[in-house]
Amino acid sequence: MTTQPATTRTATATAVPVRTLSLSRTTATAARVLRQLRHDPRTIALLLLIPCLMLVLLRYVFDGSPHTFDNIGASLLGIFPLITMFLVTSIATLRERTSGTLERLLAMPLGKADLIAGYALAFGTLAIIQSALATGLAVWFLGLDVTGSPWLLLLVALLDALLGTALGLFVSAFAASEFQAVQFMPAVIFPQLLLCGLFTPRSEMHPALGAISDVLPMSYAVDGMNEVLHHTDMTATFVRDIAIVAGCALLVLTLGAATLRRRTA
Repeated sequence: MTTQPATTRTATATAVPVRTLSLSRTTATAARVLRQLRHDPRTIALLLLIPCLMLVLLRYVFDGSPHTFDNIGASLLGIFPLITMFLVTSIATLRERTSGTLERLLAMPLGKADLIAGYALAFGTLAIIQSALATGLAVWFLGLDVTGSPWLLLLVALLDALLGTALGLFVSAFAASEFQAVQFMPAVIFPQLLLCGLFTPRSEMHPALGAISDVLPMSYAVDGMNEVLHHTDMTATFVRDIAIVAGCALLVLTLGAATLRRRTA
C-alpha cells in the first residue's frame, strides 16, 4: 500500500477553499460596522453635518454673488462627500487593523470580498444619507440653481462618496496610526482638489497639469456636476463622467481587497 507524502497530506489538510462573495456575510459585516459607528456621535456628525454646514457657510460667503455660488456649490456637492468619506473610512478601517479586529475576521470563514463589500455597504449607506442631506439642502433651501435634475446631482454625489470610501479603505493599509491616515490626505486628496477644475477650467491649465488632471477621478466628478448644472437632459459626457468615477471606485476597492491579508499564520 502506498502512502501519501507528509508534505502533501499537510497541504491538503490545511488548504482553504476559495470563498466567493456571500450576501449574508457581507450584510453581517456591514451591520457590525454600522453598530460601531452608531456609538460614535462625533463621526456621525462629521459625516452628516459638516458637509451641510460647509455649504451653508459657502452660500453666505457669496451672498452678494449668487451666480458664483451656483458655479462652485454644485462642484463642492461632489467634493465634500469624497473628502469626508475618505477621512472617516481610512481612520475607521485603520482602527480595525491596529486593534486586531481584521486579523481575527480573516481567521474566520470570511472572504476578503465579503469584508470589502461589507465595509463599502456600511459606508455607502451613510454616503446615501450624507449626499441626500447635502443635495436637498443646497437645492431646496440654499437656492442652488441647476438646469438639470437634482436627482442627477444626488447620483454624482453618491458616486463621489463611494469613491472616497474606496480610497479610504485602500490607504488605511499603508498607515500605522490615525495621524498617518490623516497625513495621506495631502497626498491623495489635495492634488485632485487643485487640478479638478474647481478653481480654473482644466483647459486653461499648463498642458502637463491638464494631462495629470485627465487621470484623476475628482476631475470627472466635477465635470459631471457641471454637466447637470448646465444641461437639462443627461448628456453623453455626463454618462462618461459618472462611468469613470464608478469605475475608479470599483478599481480602488479591488486594490483594497488585495491589501487585506493576515499577518500571522
